[in-house]
Amino acid sequence: MKWSEICIHTTNEAVEPISNILHESGASGVVIEDPLDLVRIREGEFGEIFELDPNEYPDEGVYIKAYLPVNSFLGETVEEIKQAINNLMIYDVDLGRNNVTLSEVNEEEWETAWKKYYKPVKISKKITIKPTWEDYQPVSSDEIIIELDPGMAFGTGTHPTTVLGIQALEHYIKQGNIVLDVGCGSGVLSIASILLGAEKVFAYDLDEIAVKSTTLNARQNKLDQQIETKQNNLLDHVDKQADIIVANILAEIIVRFIRDAWNNLKPGGIFITSGIIQPKKQMVKDQLQENGFTILEINEMEDWVSIIAQK
Repeated sequence: MKWSEICIHTTNEAVEPISNILHESGASGVVIEDPLDLVRIREGEFGEIFELDPNEYPDEGVYIKAYLPVNSFLGETVEEIKQAINNLMIYDVDLGRNNVTLSEVNEEEWETAWKKYYKPVKISKKITIKPTWEDYQPVSSDEIIIELDPGMAFGTGTHPTTVLGIQALEHYIKQGNIVLDVGCGSGVLSIASILLGAEKVFAYDLDEIAVKSTTLNARQNKLDQQIETKQNNLLDHVDKQADIIVANILAEIIVRFIRDAWNNLKPGGIFITSGIIQPKKQMVKDQLQENGFTILEINEMEDWVSIIAQK
């Protein structure tokens, strides 16, 4: 089978929503080529080691690449992707150059090309994310390993927004907690929650592919009995009493369900928000406070912000 590689030159802010669009369009193995990966060193002892070629990276912004089967509907699919990306401007998402190109690759190249970008990476004091095909031995007795297959998910879980979310979960989760994961994507935050001590996670996403990805990754980590995944629009019609709600989604989406988050949290419950680009930080903070939340922490990594609030 022949495959077409679609490449979008855009901004870091647009990575997650565009990745979702590509997955919804049937793409496999989304690759993010961010020049910051060439120099990125996580704070403290956390770090990443990649075997990367600087010549494959843009001078500014990022490349998002994905693979679509070459068939009679390819042209129509590409146009639908372009339109969906342009629609992100309604939510004030900075698309940067927003340049879309296509190139053809064969089956063998597609199967192996994107795997070179992903190696095991320690992203918090306890948690290391490992692609399923990589061999890795824990370096400490309390190290927690999450296995992900990026071919069926939304990246490898090393994006700053995910890292901020996991670091917050590591700090706030207590044994036996009930967690709601809103916009679960690959399910990495749901998996981390259980491995850190939560008793049960209810994971929600409007995207059917995300629901399947979370289900598959939960099964890969032998946690499918503790992670209940459902296709749902944010917290619409959800009536739970959770200890923690975590949401790694766009700031404009977070503010839409702050009241529902309040209603689904126990007194003293924690609301962990990530996926917030710097210019939207004040907007989310203000909305949280206006709805009764107390801001506990604001953490930042690169251009991204995580706000932790308490009911």
